[in-house]
Amino acid sequence: MTITFITGANKGLGRETARRLVEYGHTVLVGARDREQGEAAAAALGARYVPVDVSDDASVAAAAADVAEHEGRIDVLINNAAVQGPFGDPSELTAADALAVLDVNVVGVVRATTAFLPLLRRSDDPVIINVSSGMGSLALTHDPERSESQVVAPLYAASKAALTMLTTQYAKGLKGIRVNAADPGYTATDMNGHSGPQTVTEGTDAIVALATQGPGAGTGRFVSRHGEIAWS
Repeated sequence: MTITFITGANKGLGRETARRLVEYGHTVLVGARDREQGEAAAAALGARYVPVDVSDDASVAAAAADVAEHEGRIDVLINNAAVQGPFGDPSELTAADALAVLDVNVVGVVRATTAFLPLLRRSDDPVIINVSSGMGSLALTHDPERSESQVVAPLYAASKAALTMLTTQYAKGLKGIRVNAADPGYTATDMNGHSGPQTVTEGTDAIVALATQGPGAGTGRFVSRHGEIAWS
């Protein structure tokens, strides 16, 4: 039985990923800050709720301890929790704005990864999936044919660029663990006011594909539902 822990899994991409992986037969652990929403999502999906706030060291440590006590290991860690930060004109961005976004989208991934590594190392086929974005790609955000080039989201884009690089470094440094990044694409979620043209199911295609691949599928990749994305 594959045991999968997902951060930010009470709604949107995280919840849909949880739903689909339960259907694949995974034991899914729904990680979320909001207890009421997390418990409701887990109950509806046939999963187990684990409280976690990726911006809080103690909360992440407690979540890992909870999983160690109940499941004893995880096979897949999906770092999905993220915030968007200010969009549009960057002239009034503050250091506090930047710290708030980076603390969740980048540092939160470091917190969760470090805390759950001992549990991943108990797996026969450990996998880490970082939910990134085409907004973090230099190539896509400069391509006038792509929707990513039409959006001004300085902190979100910077955080996702950092996350994709973090993914490559983890992939190189964590021997025996597959570490990949997924680009959901422009998906209708709360984060964008449900303006994206993709359904939430389409937006989770790359995440689910990476979570269900077998040993030897490759590491250090950036994957969308249409295939691999160049690291640029």
